Amino acid sequence: MTTNIQPGTPARDDSALLTTPFGPHATAREVIGGVDLHGRRAVVTGGASGLGAETVRALATAGAQVTVATRRPADAAPLVRELAAVPGAGRVTAHALDLSDPASAAAFARDWRGPLDILVANAGIMALPTRTLTPAGWEMQLATNHLGHFALATALHPALAAAGAARLVVVSSGAHRDAPFDFDDPHFARRPYDPWAAYGQSKTADVLLAVGAARRWAGDGITANALNPGYILTRLQRHIDDATMRAFGVLDDEGNLTPLPYYKTPEQGAATSVLLAASPLVAGATGSYFEDNRQAPTVRPGAVAEEGRPAGVAAHALDPGSADRLWEYATAALRA
Repeated sequence: MTTNIQPGTPARDDSALLTTPFGPHATAREVIGGVDLHGRRAVVTGGASGLGAETVRALATAGAQVTVATRRPADAAPLVRELAAVPGAGRVTAHALDLSDPASAAAFARDWRGPLDILVANAGIMALPTRTLTPAGWEMQLATNHLGHFALATALHPALAAAGAARLVVVSSGAHRDAPFDFDDPHFARRPYDPWAAYGQSKTADVLLAVGAARRWAGDGITANALNPGYILTRLQRHIDDATMRAFGVLDDEGNLTPLPYYKTPEQGAATSVLLAASPLVAGATGSYFEDNRQAPTVRPGAVAEEGRPAGVAAHALDPGSADRLWEYATAALRA
């Protein structure tokens, strides 16, 4: 495959990280304040609940027309009705998308008409307890979190390019720091399956997707960035058993969720997604990883923020060579 990597793609410079006036606990509503998105069109995967729903709310209330891409469009019906009653909000619709099925991503892109200004790759699954494969033989977390979004983004590339100044936003996770992408055995065919290694690898792949897209699509006016939304209790944890949740310190003996002090609400967790999708404060930023509404520094494993939680981005997730290799791998996987 011939790739079109833009010359002069800027190298990362941690001495000049982009910051904003918004801190870790700013909300999506605060970040979008004063931004007018009327006439803009957005797609948010997994937008029927959790962080995705808060992202949809913020973009739509700012005037954007938003398509909620979800496995079960009926699940988005309450959100569609809610936003239809908001004065000045953009129209919200729902469309079927199963990210574990490349044919579904292709069908979604075929059905799309016109330019696309914002694509938020938000949907994901976490820590499946047993190794699960798609019909194509892909490990399910990698298939859903990365390969499905790669298929969707590349299929929608003409629509993003037609917008002239589109933004691709990829929701990753701090879990990427402990799991470089294993090009020799990405689907755990030979190494023992580990739920967290599989999840972390898929989230490294998400950051590399943003790096790869930034390198290839800059000439089309498309920016691409990844982000860590932070620690939030949502349906993402549905596959984690109670013992593990207690070990994390977020479930008491009576079965009540007990968020730690640095945990965020879903609206706070969606803030960085909304910042990257719509704020003029980050216009032109591309190929980077953000958390807490600012560009994250490159860190070694085990680094912690002031709150005592892990923070920053691992160098393996920003490596241009790995991004190019993964792009080629994903392209070949979709063709197989």
